[in-house]
Amino acid sequence: QVLLVESGGGLVQPGGSLRLSCAASGSAFSIVTMGWFRQAPGKERELVAAIARGGNTNDADSVKGRFAISIDNAKNTVYLQMNSLEPEDTAVYYCNADAATGLGVQTYWGRGTQVTVSS
Repeated sequence: QVLLVESGGGLVQPGGSLRLSCAASGSAFSIVTMGWFRQAPGKERELVAAIARGGNTNDADSVKGRFAISIDNAKNTVYLQMNSLEPEDTAVYYCNADAATGLGVQTYWGRGTQVTVSS
């Protein structure tokens, strides 16, 4: 079992920055990739960015050049640095982890943290 705890959300003005953190505990050693998804009201949950323990990343086109995902393998923590935030970035941001188990890949989710971009 893996427990994911997010932090760092809040209210920010357009053009501002926020840094989200997600710490994994439990069987964190089994995690192979971590990432961030977001869900805005009335919309489906979408991938924002993902990173493998080896450092390979996958970013959504809508955040390329503005957001950066990174991972601290020693701390089992993934970060999302969000710059040049836009009102369209307003959503609940969820941390995600895929862990390798004897039965295949198990996906875990955090409870989410609210990001609101508004003047």
